Amino acid sequence: MKEGIKVKNNLKKRRVIRTRSKVFGTAEKPRLAVFRSLKHISVQAINDQMGQTVAEAYDREVKAPTFQAKALAVGQLVAKKLLDKKITLVVFDKRHYKYHGLVKQVADGAREGGLKF
Repeated sequence: MKEGIKVKNNLKKRRVIRTRSKVFGTAEKPRLAVFRSLKHISVQAINDQMGQTVAEAYDREVKAPTFQAKALAVGQLVAKKLLDKKITLVVFDKRHYKYHGLVKQVADGAREGGLKF
């Protein structure tokens, strides 16, 4: 049983490394990194040159009836925070997650909020 978990985690790490080799955030175009757990979803805009978080948004900051709606609202919230800092371009980092469901909702919310990928 434990070997199966190790293999799964190694595959997850390899997907993250593959994604991160292609995605890099700068001050003008930060990396929009998504994290989701079973109960929560969060997004960070990261400047990889300086190693700093430019803006972040969590689902605990928004009110929505469903988890899908919360993900959409989190994307819109991070877009609002970045637009307040006059940042309109971002690079989307989905980490090891598939681009569907909640991750896609976050991206759609960020686009609706005014960000360009």
